Amino acid sequence: MIADGLLETHSMDEIYGFHNMPGMAKGHIFTRVGGIMGSEDNFVIKIHGQGCHAARPHMGKDAILIGSEIVVALQTIVSRIVDPNEPVVISCTEFITDGAHNAVAGNVVIKGDTRSYSPKVQAQLEKEMKAISEAICTMYGATCEFEYTHEFSPTVNDVNSVKRAVTAATNIVGSDCVCGDTSQVMISEDFAGFLEKIPGCFVFIGSGTVEEGCNGIALHNPSFDYNDDILEIGAKYFAEVARVSLSQ
Repeated sequence: MIADGLLETHSMDEIYGFHNMPGMAKGHIFTRVGGIMGSEDNFVIKIHGQGCHAARPHMGKDAILIGSEIVVALQTIVSRIVDPNEPVVISCTEFITDGAHNAVAGNVVIKGDTRSYSPKVQAQLEKEMKAISEAICTMYGATCEFEYTHEFSPTVNDVNSVKRAVTAATNIVGSDCVCGDTSQVMISEDFAGFLEKIPGCFVFIGSGTVEEGCNGIALHNPSFDYNDDILEIGAKYFAEVARVSLSQ
């Protein structure tokens, strides 16, 4: 929508959004000033070694061994390179080889994603991951192709918009059901793209806990069941955000 020129054709002063959140109390509204959700960056590491017979490993360059060292070494970025005050997650989620039970793999592809809360850390992760991957490959006489793409920016709430959101939420569900300083989460949200252009606020509306009788199934699970009981709360919240914002 941004690329299609929405913000040029429709001027906006503020923008608000929400997402239901299983595991949070039903009908409660949670938000915070600043970063509330992380960025998502994806990476692909292609390792080119040399395949050989499993009985003669000295004749090849074992891409599985090289890839395994890279997977482990990437975690030193989290534990020893990035400032420990900066939350970071590096997850290798796929490990694909061309090996067989009697053939040492000559090629490996490692895929995964990273999560963080600032562009500075995003750039640092890309730089350090590339350096580690290439150095380990060089050490073993292999070559490396490194790809790093930025999928979603961090979701960063505007301080004044958060104040209006908290006021609106309090008017709808009461102060006991509103948290204006919730913990950050590493999941990402494409709403972040709007917040880079327009001040605004993103909130979570709790869809229920196990103790409240909900099934506890997390988001992005095929068995997830949206709690229809919070639909009216969400609609009333949006209407109240508009009323509060326009009255100031």
